[in-house]
Amino acid sequence: MTDTLIINARLVNEGREFDADLRVRDGRIDAIGSLSPRQGDTVVDAAGRRLLPGMIDDQVHFREPGMEYKADIATESAAAVAGGLTSFMDMPNTSPPTLDAAALEDKYARAAGRARANHGFYMGASNDNLEAVRAIDPRATPGLKVFMGASTGNMLVDDPETLDGIFRDTPVPIITHCEDTPMIDAELARYREKYGDDIPAACHPDIRSREACIRSTRLALELARRHDTRLHVLHISTADELALFEAGPLVDAEGRLRKRITAETCIHFLRFERADYERLGHQIKCNPAIKDASDREALLRALADDVIDVLATDHAPHTWEEKQAPYTRAPSGLPLVQYALVAALECVHEGHFDTARVVRKFAHAPAQLFDVKERGFLREGYWADLVLVEDTPFTVKREDVLSKCGWSPFEGTSFRSRIASTWVNGVLAWDGARITGEAAGRRLEFAR
Repeated sequence: MTDTLIINARLVNEGREFDADLRVRDGRIDAIGSLSPRQGDTVVDAAGRRLLPGMIDDQVHFREPGMEYKADIATESAAAVAGGLTSFMDMPNTSPPTLDAAALEDKYARAAGRARANHGFYMGASNDNLEAVRAIDPRATPGLKVFMGASTGNMLVDDPETLDGIFRDTPVPIITHCEDTPMIDAELARYREKYGDDIPAACHPDIRSREACIRSTRLALELARRHDTRLHVLHISTADELALFEAGPLVDAEGRLRKRITAETCIHFLRFERADYERLGHQIKCNPAIKDASDREALLRALADDVIDVLATDHAPHTWEEKQAPYTRAPSGLPLVQYALVAALECVHEGHFDTARVVRKFAHAPAQLFDVKERGFLREGYWADLVLVEDTPFTVKREDVLSKCGWSPFEGTSFRSRIASTWVNGVLAWDGARITGEAAGRRLEFAR
């Protein structure tokens, strides 16, 4: 493998933007500074464009095993690297669900040689797998996913004794989906009585209400504080929940976690609001629901103020045909990995925060929170997961969507930045126009 030398780049890393060159050797960042080409180097002239660490998406649903007709590890990881996402952590609500060590290792085996991005897979909790949860190898998974709201299959954990045991005994960080199922069911019944199955999409944030989110989030925080659990609350969608979380940096000056309880939001909560249901309908139906414009503004401020620690996608593709069904049958979830980073950079163009903060929330924080080894930063010796960004506008077109579902809620949207190149473990995976080379993704390592 020849060295790659990226010259004349504007590096964005650890709160700074600075001009430098970066050399890649044997899959890792060999040197950062003022560097001269050597014989045999592959030289890339960044021409002042921004070079970022590859994004780490800690919340995706790639649907394998069991739902490969709508997505799989190969197709969705290709869409991810086209979007500058070089590592992903996949959810356990597959078919069968990932409820024990054997199912977890099966997913890693499926990804070997097929995943274009680096990968970790979550274990899942259920009402009856507490012994498997206690036996988790902390180096095998980023964390344990607990659905404290409605879910598919056998993954809704609503038994109080089981929940208490999970929060007391789990040897890895717990990540939670927080919505109160009884409240949701009651609202759904009320709307079905009025509309039947064809409930207007704009009612979704009222059925999956802010009150349902708040009640479940408070329960999760109460359990975590009782047992001093490392808890990460996923996809915060309301302004109301933000008061429950601590503001401030995720880590101290030595890089040690300051927070035992952390919060995350997702890119669609920053780009869409209630008014968009009229235009997009079930394309933006997701759980928890996209809510009001005031919630979106509050979430943007919370990212800028370090109340929210992580930005993710919750990439959850469904076929176009499934999304056209009436409300009660149309599944929840959006395909997002391909355009998530440029959508976040659009927030930079709008003045909400700077590129360094996007990098902190989308790359540094997931690496720190989940103890990801030697990724998420532009540091000598770290794996060369790199994204070159240029400020050239483009418009999302359906024919350019790489996810297997073949559509995007961003179709017709113009973004002011684009992904010019993505490297995974030093291998060029996206050249700005197409997927290149072999699948170079590796199993993520967790330094625990």
